[in-house]
Amino acid sequence: MKFKYLAAALLSTLPLFAHAQSNVTIYGVMDAAVAVEDTDAPGEDSRTVINSGNQSSSRIGFRGTEDLGNGLKALFNIEAGVALDTGAADSSLFGRRAVVGLQGAFGTVTVGREYSPIAAVAAATDILGQGMFGTNLSAFATNRLTRRLANSVNYKSDAMSGFTLNAAYSTGERVVEPSGDLMGLSLEYKTGGLYLGAGYHVIERLSTGDDKELAFGAGFTMGAFEIKGNYLQADQTGANNEYTNANLGAAFTTGPNKFFLNFQQQKIESGAKGNTVSLAYTYALSKRTNIYSTYAQLRNNGRGVFGISSSSTAVAPPATALGADPSVFTVGVRHSF
Repeated sequence: MKFKYLAAALLSTLPLFAHAQSNVTIYGVMDAAVAVEDTDAPGEDSRTVINSGNQSSSRIGFRGTEDLGNGLKALFNIEAGVALDTGAADSSLFGRRAVVGLQGAFGTVTVGREYSPIAAVAAATDILGQGMFGTNLSAFATNRLTRRLANSVNYKSDAMSGFTLNAAYSTGERVVEPSGDLMGLSLEYKTGGLYLGAGYHVIERLSTGDDKELAFGAGFTMGAFEIKGNYLQADQTGANNEYTNANLGAAFTTGPNKFFLNFQQQKIESGAKGNTVSLAYTYALSKRTNIYSTYAQLRNNGRGVFGISSSSTAVAPPATALGADPSVFTVGVRHSF
């Protein structure tokens, strides 16, 4: 009789467990390439290297959700970068993303280390997919635009008539002013093959004046053709500190083949300028595996010392080699799981 009562009690709890179903997914990308890099600096020859992450940064991640009932879900995502050429991990174990949050009819709220509002616009309007040499990731180098936010609270709305709002607040966690806090917003619009996006950040980095970052981007897909462009700007407090990065690219897909062309211009208010032309090609061996190749050439003016970025690596002349014109050719393979 006691067993009957126990069985009845267990059965009565099943609806409660049904509302708390959870799942965890392990995923990742492994990307390695052979590259010939030339900084064009005096006294430096071209070199052949093995790179990790020339199309997509190599990584492993864990993400999951739990159904809490009434349309509410809990979620988490931690993601670690790895260098396939050496096997080394990133300096911060889960520095790529580390968040926990809630999702419901109100949208999604996450807390932790998250991508910035501007990062969403830049990623959606880079024809190279923020990978392969010539990507707009060069705009997110040190002391330029902010791609990831530590110590942050983030909100993303559900799509409303094609519009999605992203908002973030990142605390610098300083004991005294200036706080180092960042506040950011972006608005995205998607309908059919059209994408439009704009974002803005304000950073309290110095005691006098705030740093400002902005991004505008657009993209359009029609059948096998894609065109994307963006304008990214970082305006730091002080004279001659404004940095801009403008991109315009196109892609064409035929069967497993995809061809890319991108033009990029980087400028600093002081007069430094660099123009990059990138050609890229990918061939899909399956839904999860492809091979790729990229060639990129950058032309600096007499004040420029800009470099060419891929997803995880960059080719740049030393700071003293003003006017040097770096170039790079790479062939690689990428597998996702």
